[in-house]
Amino acid sequence: MLGSLLNIGAAPRPSGLGVLDYGAGVKTLSLCPPSPNCISTAEEVNDPDHYVPGWTYNPEDGRGRSNGSGKPASPAQAMQELREAVESLNPDKFTSRVVSQTGDYLYAEYTSPTFGFVDDVEFWLKPGPGSRVEYRSASRVGESDGGANRKRIRAIRQALEKKGWASVGF
Repeated sequence: MLGSLLNIGAAPRPSGLGVLDYGAGVKTLSLCPPSPNCISTAEEVNDPDHYVPGWTYNPEDGRGRSNGSGKPASPAQAMQELREAVESLNPDKFTSRVVSQTGDYLYAEYTSPTFGFVDDVEFWLKPGPGSRVEYRSASRVGESDGGANRKRIRAIRQALEKKGWASVGF
């Protein structure tokens, strides 16, 4: 019985990860399930349980100044800063592991120290103006996450703000 309890968090990697192409030029990360243990920039603003604002790695009032006084970050630099934050932070003592990375996408799994629950976290450096970054953080199992996904994203955001990033929106 105890052995099965220690494997309670083991669940297969979900399908639908990555940047989804809905056609007509609409690309985004996946939406959240109805359960409250997921947050995503792809959600509607009027869904406060799931919606979170995106980020920019070149904010206009920071290193992305259009008046020439800033030193904007390249997408490669932004991805390196993001990966460093993901690998170095462990809010709630979750262990991170980068599973895959491309020039504009990073996918990591966070494993809880108790029972081995796994959360899937993905980031997409959206092409186009604004140096926008979308992200999604979701638990694989259960209903509640004790706020772990929000805490994790907050910790990553705060680490990136020290490097010049900013939230977009409110």
